[in-house]
Amino acid sequence: MLGQKIVTLLNEVKNAGTYELSWDASGLSSGIYIYKLQTGLKIITRKMMLIK
Repeated sequence: MLGQKIVTLLNEVKNAGTYELSWDASGLSSGIYIYKLQTGLKIITRKMMLIK
């Protein structure tokens, strides 16, 4: 892992609720990526495996 930021998918204030976001990863290689979800009170960081 190189630790480089790839992309910011969304950076705006949202009302409480459930949301879905599609992401075109066609320009990326297969591998393990780390993503971060951040709200006003909580930050969640997880790993994701991209398989092509």
